[in-house]
Amino acid sequence: MAGKIISAGLIILNILFFMVFTVHSDELDIFKGEKGEIRISGGTAHIPVMKEAARKIMSYNPDVRISIAGGGSGAGIKQVGEGLVDIGNSGRKPTDIEISKYGLDVVKWAIDGVGVVVNPENKVKVLTKAQLKGIFSGKIYNWKTLGGDDRNINVYTRDKASGTRSVFWKKALDKGEINSKAYFAISNGAMKTAIANDPNSIGYVSVGHIDSSVAPVSLDGVIPTLETVKSGKFKIARGLYSNTKSKPTGLTKKLIAYLISPEGQKIVMGKGFIPVK
Repeated sequence: MAGKIISAGLIILNILFFMVFTVHSDELDIFKGEKGEIRISGGTAHIPVMKEAARKIMSYNPDVRISIAGGGSGAGIKQVGEGLVDIGNSGRKPTDIEISKYGLDVVKWAIDGVGVVVNPENKVKVLTKAQLKGIFSGKIYNWKTLGGDDRNINVYTRDKASGTRSVFWKKALDKGEINSKAYFAISNGAMKTAIANDPNSIGYVSVGHIDSSVAPVSLDGVIPTLETVKSGKFKIARGLYSNTKSKPTGLTKKLIAYLISPEGQKIVMGKGFIPVK
């Protein structure tokens, strides 16, 4: 009897393994027999998803090579438009002028929020939008004004080519002024490191990048999380896009197809973003 139970259990395990393997291989089967390289640059919010997708694809087929660089949304759009890379990622939809100039094909594969963050040691973790605008304009310059310690506020921002900055400036600051004395971070990762190392800092990052090294700030009573972005309660949100020069073909087309496939969208969710499908 025990032998029959064990045999039945093994059969069930084999069936489950076969089902999992089949689903996994089906998603990646489009890369079977392929050879070549895909060059990617642009938005830094995209990098965790791109790296995981690349890892899975290259593990499945080592003859496919995928290189991933940052540089920001503006750089990604420009570089793909000039033929320097195959995919230019952006944390904003390319403008009509950019689409026309470069003949871009645009695919959105995730939705992301942009949250305000401070150093975990900071007492101030709740702000109104008016207070946030005052901080970034330089009109509010000491944490004591907001109930914190008597210390100057160090504001961190991104350069104007950044898609993360673009949505933050439009939706959080209502296109208001950003203090010319603000410090610059070159990527979401660099911003997170700067905030983690400066107890007097404030900045903003993709919600998908928020972890224990920084503290999210509640803005007008809403904390930036995957759930609040998905529900629409947190309004500072944007799409994540992959752009190609004209309709993608070959390996580039297959990578983008993989990103919007069920497995690709699981990667999106696993990295803290909202799937589009």
